[in-house]
Amino acid sequence: MKKTNYSRWFPGLMLWLAALFIPPAYARAPVILVLGDSLSAAYGIPAEQGWVSLLQRRLTETGYPHQVINASISGDTTSGGLSRLPTALAQHHPALVILELGANDGLLGQPPMETNRNLARMIKLSQQANAQVLLAEMRIPPNYGPLYTQKFQATFGELAERYDIPLIPFLLNGVAGNPKLIQEDGLHPRAEGQSRILDNVWEVLEPVLMPKPDK
Repeated sequence: MKKTNYSRWFPGLMLWLAALFIPPAYARAPVILVLGDSLSAAYGIPAEQGWVSLLQRRLTETGYPHQVINASISGDTTSGGLSRLPTALAQHHPALVILELGANDGLLGQPPMETNRNLARMIKLSQQANAQVLLAEMRIPPNYGPLYTQKFQATFGELAERYDIPLIPFLLNGVAGNPKLIQEDGLHPRAEGQSRILDNVWEVLEPVLMPKPDK
């Protein structure tokens, strides 16, 4: 009877068993999902110059393994984001979600409580999917009246406190109002302002990233 040579199967068997017991968190790069509007969709500039693309570059250059998925759509509102989020969560299984929505709600004059409810629902959906959430603070021009603008801005800090999540202070801090960094429409950042936006995000994001893998 012919003797079976099991030794030639052994390496393949060990690889199969190792793959079987690799925890899902280590089987692929952790995903950062950015759900936003035109401020994150690189409106008016090449996509590769937007802050989200710059984020991926910085993560790679600094040794973080994360993959950034940009699910931002120009003109989107919190209502639109809420309708899209469940599919994005199911598709990408993010470890971290950056919510950058609400500016268009304010520009459309929607009630701050509606914006609050939509963002709260997105935060809860993300947390139920085991994702860490970062919320970006939005602001609107003062011509909407002091009462409305104050209620609108307060929405973001209130949500961050209620759900104990990091708040990215005003996303366009250091960019808004600077004609060298803002496009002619007075709302959207130029390519020259994207690195400053990334710095605003990075200051809050980096402390919550998992430790870099040992090299």
